[in-house]
Amino acid sequence: MFRLEVRTSTPAWFNLALPLLAIAATLVLCSGLIALAGAGVLEAYGVMFTASLGDSYAITETMVRAAPMIFTGLAVAVAFRAKFWNIGAEGQLLAGAVASCFVGAIPMPGPLAMLLMAVAGAAAGAAVALVPATLRVKFKVDDVVSSLLLNSVIYYALMALIEGPWKDSFSGYPISPPIEDSANFPVLLEGTRLHLGVVVALIAAPVIWFLIVRTTLGFRIRVTGENPEAARYGGIHVERVLISTALLSGALAGLAGVGEVGGVHFQVMSDISPGYGYSGIVVAMLARLNPLGVVPAAIFLAAVMTGAEAMSRATGVPAFLSDVIQGTALLAMLVALLFTAYRIRRVGAAR
Repeated sequence: MFRLEVRTSTPAWFNLALPLLAIAATLVLCSGLIALAGAGVLEAYGVMFTASLGDSYAITETMVRAAPMIFTGLAVAVAFRAKFWNIGAEGQLLAGAVASCFVGAIPMPGPLAMLLMAVAGAAAGAAVALVPATLRVKFKVDDVVSSLLLNSVIYYALMALIEGPWKDSFSGYPISPPIEDSANFPVLLEGTRLHLGVVVALIAAPVIWFLIVRTTLGFRIRVTGENPEAARYGGIHVERVLISTALLSGALAGLAGVGEVGGVHFQVMSDISPGYGYSGIVVAMLARLNPLGVVPAAIFLAAVMTGAEAMSRATGVPAFLSDVIQGTALLAMLVALLFTAYRIRRVGAAR
């Protein structure tokens, strides 16, 4: 007979092992779907990770996909630290993409264009995140619902733009005009799509870690998330912290959109994001809301997404397996987190 028992402490190695255990459990659980598709499990996973990490070009493609998920993962990690449940990173990313595209279409010197695109994208993402934060602080509206529903509002506003004033009159395609060539992010390796935004995303992770761990604002965010009543008693203005956290979170998600416009697509289209904002939630949970852990978690999901198409062509397993892996990874991590607070204890049978 077994029962759950509250842990008095959690070993450090256990906290580090949890994401790895969650990923391993995910791959084991999803292997059943691969077997049902009639493919060899080891062969399918081998093709998936070889296609995404097997050579220098594959690695650069994986990093290009990881960059927006690093930004959205950081956005979610920061918000969740303060118990601001920002499920709206997808909409904030789209808002950042639209704003940066507006700015990037204006002729100006390249460095200035890239800087203003980043500022505009971050400001747009922050403005979108400010809406659910204000609704929560002023009117006690559930931030999960408001931030989630706002994703659809932003998406259909984007569709109105590209189906209306931005629509290509020559081809009829619902896409925005391209940004100026001078606004395109520099390519770091010739023959690849590795752009400046990838480096910025990698730099952002330690910067956000430092902000959360070593600054006064980070301390206020952590205390607000742990115990808002204690924070108020200690003189912290909880509502102001929530607003600041929302602005920072939205700005980070907006930068993900900037990177997609400036470094990958160079314009806005309806499928500019395949769900990077929602993937950011999985990334943040796998990282246990640690900004430094966001990078390897984002690279793992990017490798799955990059390799899924090659796996589908080689083995016949549907490429949608990557979506199943993401969802399963989130569930596995949530179950794993249960064991940071509880442990299974065997008790003797009653006589």
